[in-house]
Amino acid sequence: MNTLKLRCLLSVLLMGFGVVAVAQDFKVGYINTQMITTQSNPAKAAQAKLEQEFSKRQKELVEQQAALKAFGEKFERDAPTLSESQRSARQKEGAELGRDLQRRQREFQEDLNGRRNEELQQVLDRATKAVKQVADAEKYDMVLQEVVYVNTKHDITDKVLKILNAGSK
Repeated sequence: MNTLKLRCLLSVLLMGFGVVAVAQDFKVGYINTQMITTQSNPAKAAQAKLEQEFSKRQKELVEQQAALKAFGEKFERDAPTLSESQRSARQKEGAELGRDLQRRQREFQEDLNGRRNEELQQVLDRATKAVKQVADAEKYDMVLQEVVYVNTKHDITDKVLKILNAGSK
């Protein structure tokens, strides 16, 4: 019976040493995707492009908000002197202006989010190519992008940023 336990223990120890030997050859890296999507030149260029593309519509929405506010303030001042039918008509007009503003804000946000996702995907595609370039050059077996904890010696984000920034000049 003791020899069986000894054989099992020896087998487990040998398997453990085999796993350690394989693990020593396994190289893992980490990439901080948030840094890539906020600090890389392609990400900054995409953000500037979106701001330029949507600035006119955003300005129009701000102006429409101001007009609606002015309309509401004027209505509040004039309400005591208006007849019931005039007051009702202006309330309907104000409600319609409010619904129109909400609709335009919603459309703006949907369009902006769609374009932002398109631009972000292009940045991430370029980042993936840069990650592969670093992984091939430095012989990484695996590169992770979302982890709970990582030792900074495994972080290759700066190397990827360098490639992305060099490629966007």
